[in-house]
Formats: sequence, C-alpha cells, structure tokens
Amino acid sequence: MAASTHMRKDSHPGHRNHVLSAAATGFREFLRQSGGQAEPLLSAIGFEDRHLADATIELDLCAYVDLMERAATHTSNDNFGLQYGQQFQPEMLGLIGGIAMSAPTLGDALSQFARLFPFHQQATATAFVSDGQFLRLEYSLIDGRIINRRQDAELTLGMFANVVRHCLGPSWAPDEVHFEHVKPSGGREHEAAFSAPVYFGQRTNALVFRNANLSAPMPNGDLRQMSSLCARLVNIGRDRGTVCLLARVMGEIRHRLPDGLPLVEDVAEALGVPRWTLQRRLADHGYTFSETVDLVRKTLAEHYVRRSFVPLLDVAEALGYSELSAFSRAFRRWFGVSPSAFRLSA
Repeated sequence: MAASTHMRKDSHPGHRNHVLSAAATGFREFLRQSGGQAEPLLSAIGFEDRHLADATIELDLCAYVDLMERAATHTSNDNFGLQYGQQFQPEMLGLIGGIAMSAPTLGDALSQFARLFPFHQQATATAFVSDGQFLRLEYSLIDGRIINRRQDAELTLGMFANVVRHCLGPSWAPDEVHFEHVKPSGGREHEAAFSAPVYFGQRTNALVFRNANLSAPMPNGDLRQMSSLCARLVNIGRDRGTVCLLARVMGEIRHRLPDGLPLVEDVAEALGVPRWTLQRRLADHGYTFSETVDLVRKTLAEHYVRRSFVPLLDVAEALGYSELSAFSRAFRRWFGVSPSAFRLSA
C-alpha cells in the first residue's frame, strides 16, 4: 500500500533547527534590486526586520529556506538564489565567513569552513573531501522534510565559490558544479555564473575542482583570530542540530535516489545504526523502509511534476526509475492519474 504524504506520529518534533541571520545579509537590498518588497515575505514566514539586523540572531532554518523560494516567486526570478549567492562575499557571512577569511591557507579555510558550517546552519551536512584527482566541497540539508530547497542550494554554492575566489581571485572557477535538484528552465545561467559545466539531479550539491593551490595564503590570514572565531561560533551555534530519525532517513533516501532504488542496509550504514534498529525505529513512526522510500518518491514526484518546464524523463531519473513507464505507473498509483494529466490539471 502506498504511504500517505501525511506524516505519521512523532514526525514533527518540537525542536527546530536554526541558521544564523548572517545567511540573509543584504537580502532586503538584493530583493529590492530584483523588483521585490521584503515586508510581505518576512511577515508571511514570521520574520521581522530585527531578525536580520544582527548576524548572530538565530532564524528558523525551514522558514529561511522557504523565504528564498518565496523570493524567487515574488520577483518572478527563477534564478533568485543563484544570483543572490554569486554576489554573497565571505565577509557577509558573519562568523563562518570570518573563520574562512582568517585561516592561514586556502586548504585550512575550506577544511574549517566545512567542519564548522553546521554550527552556522544546523541540520546541514558539509564536507571537503578528496575524490581521486578531484576535490569536492559538498553541501546538503539532512532534513528530508524540506522538499523545496533549490534556491537555498544555488545560493549556498555561490557563497562557497566566493570563499575560494577570495583567495585565488575572481576568475577562479570549479571544474564542475553539482546540484541535487533537477535542471531548471534557466539552467544555462548556472554555467555562466560558475564558469563551469553544471550537472543536475546529483546525489548532493557540490563544487568539484582540481589544481587548486590549497597552500595559497589567505589574504588576511590570522591564526589567532581564526581560533577565536571558531570558539565563538561553536558557543553561539551550540551544536549541529537535531533531526528526527524519519526526517534523516528521508533525507538519506533523497540523496540516493538518482543512483536507483535505495537499500535499507546502505541507509542504515550511512546513518550509523544497525539495519534492524533502523527498521524498528521507523516502525515507531508508523512506517516500513519501503513505505518511507515510497513517501519520498511521491512527495518529490508531486513537487517536480507541478513544474511544467521539467521533462518527465528527468523526474523519473531523479526519483531512481530506470524507465519513464515505471515512474508513470507509480505516479498513477499515487495520484490516480498519469503525470501528464496531473500536470495539465495543476
């Protein structure tokens, strides 16, 4: 039986994760330049001007991600997050930006930036890792209940790229850029923004590059200042956030769908719990693992099919279906109509 899109028991615990308001530095002005007005957007999600006035004020993470999506709709600019991120310099990022800028070398900057970013923005996975001849600076939200997250991803990778450019110059470009969401209608602008090939429908969001001079000194490197800022960020951010098991499983399933149907063993290993423990704890939420996979696929399917510019084949591939026909059968089981008919009536 298909899993309902309504969450079952205990799926929305009281704890809410935060992002420090430095992540919205310059939002009001950039929105104005894009033809929008901040007041109705901030009011709709419960933010006030004072929430954006202090770079260390905690903003609700879900509301912040929603704010970026609303801004794109409000300005009729589907690439709002992409453009906002390209002009977002490290000094605008508050403590985490200061940590990167005061690191002794670029390698130190990226390592510390990735290690401590989840204190700046909770419920987030970041990593700076070696992948063969390439380096990867990765970013993703681990809360699988946050479905509509494209603007945040494009904004954040722009921020990340500007950390490297702060050291190596504005002409630096990655070899590749990866996004977990499917290709948008204005996808060509992404390649121009990053001066690199951009691939959509990937497992995670990432800047992929090689031949970066990691030993290059940061222009304002100051080890003592970096250490002080690191301690301050950890003290203010407190921890990396808390996400309920169901949301974590949903997030891990979403990351793995482009590679095909996720296996419970792989998800359990990624989350660091035994398979049987994972299944038992999912049962406490009212789900089996297969129902959770079905829930993630169904929710993402509705999200993408409503976007008329996204080819249905791209949707099928993003959800781990090897054939469009298999996706269409699943979609009809979920919604009672074909994806094409659903799109026409949406």
